[in-house]
Amino acid sequence: MKTDVVIVGSGVSGLYCALKLPKDKKITILTKDAADMSDSFLAQGGICVLKDESDYDAYFEDTMRAGHYENNKRSVEIMIRSSPSVIADLVELGVEFEKENGEFAYTKEGAHSQPRILFHEDETGKEITSHLLAKVKTLPNVTIMEYYTMVDIISDKEQCLGVICHDKDGNYSAIQADYTVLATGGIGGLYSHSTNYSHLTGDALAIAIKHGVKLKNIDYIQIHPTTLYSEKKGREFLISESVRGEGAILLNSKGERFVNELLPRDVVANAIYAEMKKENTKHVWLSMAPIAEEEIKTHFPNIYNHCLTEGYDVTKESIPVVPSQHYFMGGIDVDEHSKTSMDRLYAVGETACNGVHGRNRLASNSLLESLVFAERAANQMTETYSDIPNNAEITVSGADYENYKEKYKEIVLEAIEKERNSHE
Repeated sequence: MKTDVVIVGSGVSGLYCALKLPKDKKITILTKDAADMSDSFLAQGGICVLKDESDYDAYFEDTMRAGHYENNKRSVEIMIRSSPSVIADLVELGVEFEKENGEFAYTKEGAHSQPRILFHEDETGKEITSHLLAKVKTLPNVTIMEYYTMVDIISDKEQCLGVICHDKDGNYSAIQADYTVLATGGIGGLYSHSTNYSHLTGDALAIAIKHGVKLKNIDYIQIHPTTLYSEKKGREFLISESVRGEGAILLNSKGERFVNELLPRDVVANAIYAEMKKENTKHVWLSMAPIAEEEIKTHFPNIYNHCLTEGYDVTKESIPVVPSQHYFMGGIDVDEHSKTSMDRLYAVGETACNGVHGRNRLASNSLLESLVFAERAANQMTETYSDIPNNAEITVSGADYENYKEKYKEIVLEAIEKERNSHE
């Protein structure tokens, strides 16, 4: 199969990249599950934006401080400066953000010095991603192939020529492309406790390692402080940081507050772990009592209803919460245009590392970063577009990738451990 651009992943970064590529290019999007089963749909809190020039320095400093000043300053600048145009683009696509008296309403989350986060109830990711997906589905030049899993890239002379994948029945095929974009999301599927979908297992990282594509800071893995504690197996339910931004407090088993809830995520998570160890408990408690009942039901309806189904009425009682793996700050090393160390290969979204987040991501920068740098990837491909020779002879079989899932998981976990040891 031949296409102009193949994009692996159907989250906000993959979809936005497809929307920003020329309409005369044939684009193929592969996704491991259904197109709406990306972590982008799960994002609750919101999306940051530079409200006006007076907030630039504070926004920049908040991002740097949360990232322990290990952020790439140029990437941070690009993200913040690009945010107003991205938000305007989303609104034009039909995305609805909360408003008050006809103007945007902004909320505040941990480690933010002031409110600068746009939101749609507590399902901002779903609101944005569903509109992007609906728009992409109208484009005649884009084909979405669901339940196709990438198992490798095709490379020749230090350039990427496409991907090798299989469908849900295990039938393997090769897709040749002038450009390849990896938008495969995070690594939550490698962990027993994660807010991510289980099919996000870091395959792109293993493939990058296999082909000598540079990685960066792959041991920088964010733990979210507050997910609903449950004995059930499966994906952990996130209790958005914006809940704490609106006033919710963390309590120990004695009902005592033990941490400033608006500190950076890693600091709060570590404080929770310390309190759990001190009290020998499996969780701590989150009280939404400081938030008005009407605010809970209108701003956080999804959280309110989910907790009800689990037996907790957050308007009347505290809920048990525990930290879980949430986000991947490291990834495939890319430049400010999202290009990897291999020609014709780009990486965007959570699978890429352009240095924006440093060691720890500031709340609600994820959707924005994904959109900004997906557009930059599309722009550079458009500006420098060139065809590859259409004479490659590629044959693949399932035997070439026997037990690849286990092998790739082992490769990624070993690489993360090696990187962690080198940082220590």
